[in-house]
Amino acid sequence: MTKAVHAAQHVTIEPKNADRKAYLVGGGIGSLAVAAFMIRDGGVPGRNITIYEAMPVLGGSLDGGGGAAEGYTLRGGRMLTTDNYECTWGLFKSIASLASPGKTVFEETIEFNERNVSHAKARLVDRNGAKVDVTSMGFSMQDRIELVRLSEAGEDALGASRITDWLSPPFFETKFWYMWSTTFAFQPWHSAVEFKRYLHRFMLEFSRIETLAGVKRTVYNQFDSLVRPLASWLVEQGVNVLTGCTVTDFGLKTEKGLTAINVIHYAMGGESETIAVCDDDLVFFQNGSMTDASSFGSMTSAPKRLTKNDSQGWALWEKLADGRPEFGNPAAFNTSIAESYWESFTVTLNSSVFFDKMEVFTGNKAGTGGLVTFKDSAWLMSVVLAHQPHFANQPAGVQVFWGYALHPDRIGDFVPKSMSDCTGKDILQELCGHLNFDLDAVASAICIPCRMPYITSMFMPRALGDRPPPVPKSSKNFAFVSQFVEIPEDVVFTVEYSVRAAQMAVYQLLNIEREVPPILHHDRSIKVKLDALIKAFK
Repeated sequence: MTKAVHAAQHVTIEPKNADRKAYLVGGGIGSLAVAAFMIRDGGVPGRNITIYEAMPVLGGSLDGGGGAAEGYTLRGGRMLTTDNYECTWGLFKSIASLASPGKTVFEETIEFNERNVSHAKARLVDRNGAKVDVTSMGFSMQDRIELVRLSEAGEDALGASRITDWLSPPFFETKFWYMWSTTFAFQPWHSAVEFKRYLHRFMLEFSRIETLAGVKRTVYNQFDSLVRPLASWLVEQGVNVLTGCTVTDFGLKTEKGLTAINVIHYAMGGESETIAVCDDDLVFFQNGSMTDASSFGSMTSAPKRLTKNDSQGWALWEKLADGRPEFGNPAAFNTSIAESYWESFTVTLNSSVFFDKMEVFTGNKAGTGGLVTFKDSAWLMSVVLAHQPHFANQPAGVQVFWGYALHPDRIGDFVPKSMSDCTGKDILQELCGHLNFDLDAVASAICIPCRMPYITSMFMPRALGDRPPPVPKSSKNFAFVSQFVEIPEDVVFTVEYSVRAAQMAVYQLLNIEREVPPILHHDRSIKVKLDALIKAFK
């Protein structure tokens, strides 16, 4: 067994934290990371930590479900790199893999990507079903000047502006925009601040965006490869997990200008319960959710059009922030579904025909390519074929791929309705139309569409203060851990953002005298800047 795995399974209990309890509201990757950092670095006994999760399983937005018979489901996948993600890989160097005995999740991931090197050969496809030459980004001089101006503007100057406030319409027809926007799911009306942060945080990817060579993948989907090993380790440490449990409200008290949570109200199994939070106890709250009100369709039905009223996923943050601006402004993120939603789909196949045809068309074996984006499609649809099997329990002979579209409200090119109104069968017809494939290629397919009304809500234009820091100045015993907190320089819609927020919150509330891994500033490297400049002028 490696030293890293060995160390992860022997945790020293700090006497000062031996009796301290922690309550984690939400079971996403942020909460799981909180629990791990409290145990590993804070010496809090696992038995003193309780996770409350409304869903039947942990993982939050890093999900994976279904099966070969009924069709697998993935709402989405987050882009991973090993050139960034300092906190994420720092954590997973301590967590044992479930698939590779004797290795950590980090070691397993590195070795997997050494065997399966990413180098997309069909990043963009045109309206005729032909691969687009992406050696040039397609910039005009005006595009370059405007992009530099945006990337160098201060966040005070950018404020709550949108990307379209800084870039002219022709920019959004460049090959760079089609590749960058679909890699990260940006829309022209999204936050200029967030777009600028991405340009800096992922400047290494700017010069290789056409091949996605910097993208790294886990052995299986991220639920099986990240969530399950971490959750398994936490359970081994004695962490209490309550699923099917919805926290409905917090009781608050304020003393000397500091606010503390002293009561947690929750519902479980039809019963209402309360937990008294003692003075030394801590509460970590996953405020907001990018996958709130998600709904799945089927081969014969479109997903239901749900809103936050159907799931109440934002209600607790709204209660907490009401009259307390220091706790953020959820309305900045959850009041315009039209600007924050898109739709994904997961396809399960019992025949290799589609994968075989895609290998011939793209020139990539499954797991070595990247997103294949149909740049002229009305839906702006993309698909990606991962290494198989993509699920830990996937039977031999079954293949799974995932896709999504940024404009699901538009009428399709091959089906006469919007993607939002499409069944899984309709989506397969649209996909085959763009690829010039006969429908026989997906004759065995089960396509499960998924509507996500808030999937890019964290990209919405925001003002300073709309996102609270992980530990607000007025907080005595609680922290926010989510995609809706403020972490200077880092970027949302990443696993790293949630894990970094968790580590910052734990270290601050437990007074851990240890540095949170700093953000690696590749954007300050002369070589990286030069590579980006050369790419911009191709």
